Amino acid sequence: MINEIIKNTIRFLFLVLFQVLVLNNIQLSGYLNPFLYVLFVLMLPFQTPKWMALLLAFIAGISVDMFSDTGGMHAAASVFMAFMRDHVLKLISPREGYDAVQSPTVQQFGFGWFFSYAGILILVHHFILFYMEAFHFSGFFSTLFRVILSSLFSLTIVFISQFFFFRPKS
Repeated sequence: MINEIIKNTIRFLFLVLFQVLVLNNIQLSGYLNPFLYVLFVLMLPFQTPKWMALLLAFIAGISVDMFSDTGGMHAAASVFMAFMRDHVLKLISPREGYDAVQSPTVQQFGFGWFFSYAGILILVHHFILFYMEAFHFSGFFSTLFRVILSSLFSLTIVFISQFFFFRPKS
């Protein structure tokens, strides 16, 4: 238990710092904005109570907001993503269910399952974030295009990080 808390604390610090120091400075033509810090919420163990997931998502989002001067948009999008997490997990639940002590990883559940899980939640996060940023629907399709491209880019970075940092246990 203490080991999990330490591991998640280090993951939180690394992801938020990497986001604000490196990834926030990457904007490719305004349409590709990578957000790797969402991996913190995605990687929370299944046993994490919903209230704790919401609180941790808020802390992660508000931490990015403080460095990005975005006024709570990341916090709102992260909290909504954490709220939807349980619903998505129920939707794509494997037949045998989840082991409470596991964390959702590609190595544990496979490429297809993790692609569905991370893809849906990242898309939800980016949809909320970018439409809050635009705050109007007049440019609906250009914002939607930005949501899709940034979601694909973020999902790619999440998958790459899965293969670099989360090796299967032997």
